[in-house]
Amino acid sequence: MADAALLAEWFPDYELKAPGMRGESVFYRNLEEQLDARRSTRSMFTLRRNEPAPNSIDFSTLDFLGLTHNGLVRQQFLDELAENPKFNLGAGGSRTLNGNNNYVDMLEREVAEFHGGDAALLFGSGFDANMALFEVIPRPGDVIVFDELVHASMHDGMQKSLALTRQSFKHNDVDSFREVLTEIRETQELVKKGQRTVIIAVESLYSMDGDCSPLKDLVRIAKEIFPGNSQFIVDEAHTTGVFGKQGRGYVNQLGLESEIAMRMHTCGKALSCNGAFVICKETVREALINHARGFIYSTGPSFPTLAAIRSSYRLLKGGQTEHLQSHLQNVVKHFFRTITDNPVWDEAHDEGILNIPNMEDWEAKPFVTHVVPVMTRQRYTTWLCWHLQLAGFNCFPIDYPAVPRGMNRLRVVIHAHNTEAEVESLAEAMCEWAQEMLDIEESGEKRAVPSAAKRVIACQTENRAKAGNGKINGNGVKNGLT
Repeated sequence: MADAALLAEWFPDYELKAPGMRGESVFYRNLEEQLDARRSTRSMFTLRRNEPAPNSIDFSTLDFLGLTHNGLVRQQFLDELAENPKFNLGAGGSRTLNGNNNYVDMLEREVAEFHGGDAALLFGSGFDANMALFEVIPRPGDVIVFDELVHASMHDGMQKSLALTRQSFKHNDVDSFREVLTEIRETQELVKKGQRTVIIAVESLYSMDGDCSPLKDLVRIAKEIFPGNSQFIVDEAHTTGVFGKQGRGYVNQLGLESEIAMRMHTCGKALSCNGAFVICKETVREALINHARGFIYSTGPSFPTLAAIRSSYRLLKGGQTEHLQSHLQNVVKHFFRTITDNPVWDEAHDEGILNIPNMEDWEAKPFVTHVVPVMTRQRYTTWLCWHLQLAGFNCFPIDYPAVPRGMNRLRVVIHAHNTEAEVESLAEAMCEWAQEMLDIEESGEKRAVPSAAKRVIACQTENRAKAGNGKINGNGVKNGLT
């Protein structure tokens, strides 16, 4: 598990660098000024070393089914390599030149058939796939309508889109969605006449909020307002392998395959490899091959990449992951049941110390989600993380810019390899911290800090002292011993 010294390394008290670079290269000084903007707000991304901490329990990675954890896909991958002993390691070029081969063609056909689609096209990542979709598919005069919380890759893709009218609707708000479509019908004459298309973009499961799109309602409303000229793009990054028959995804679970023009399924999370497929009709596939610059000008995937993907899909198709899907549902429900039964929960929830938005009415829902955002007071989020890390639970806060300002949260990800005993211990540790915070608030001591945070802050202070005097930290204060 993590100790206070390791957490102080992971969560440093950043020093501003640009003020100390007078007389140095303007090129690097300007870059450091840009980075200082992150340092000053404690929103600096870092590549952590020694993560996860040894012997900690994983409640952070996106290995939803535990295929990386349990080694199941590793053996299938080695078997796949053994079945193809004469493979060429690299593709040798772009797939539009000489980087295509029978194996990748076969894989795309198999994946399309598995997901109930006409065709599939493989990209290097979900980000690449979403960028390509929005760069290529919306035509001039089309309109893009999107949930306000869609992934950054969709936003970046929209910036390159030929569809200049883009309108968001409130997150998962069916009424807002209807209002936006109605406004478009009234203001976009070509769309109203059926001569242009409304492209609607949503995620199946939103990775920061842990809630699912009301997709059935959205499809119904879109068909009602724009019969024949509305189409959906659904990002299934966090439901591939987890939802639907044998892990076919959220759209499959809802029985909406025929209603969704484009689905994006990633391989880097539940499937434990990398890459992403767009499931679509052949027309969309050909458009992407011909106009997606990232696809055209990239070398095709190597054979080990393809073999790893096929190995994961063979596990899904063979039914070897269905018990993992079932266990994941059960263990999430057990966590919800355990934490709400804790005697501290009600008061902590009422006082705003602990809140899990997607846990509301969980017993009445047909399914629960494995991404669990834990909300507390904004200044407390990191303290909760430190408490859990020191107790042996690997999870991290999510800060701006990954989430809107003022909406920081601790993201807990529950996996098929987690046990009931582990989620019981996690719930107990959260409520233990909540009780400490309730006691602190009741005491009225405004400067009081919980015990875990004291240990980490002491290490941060020691690190600042070792760094020397005269340097300016993220609060604009010179470091140094007093």
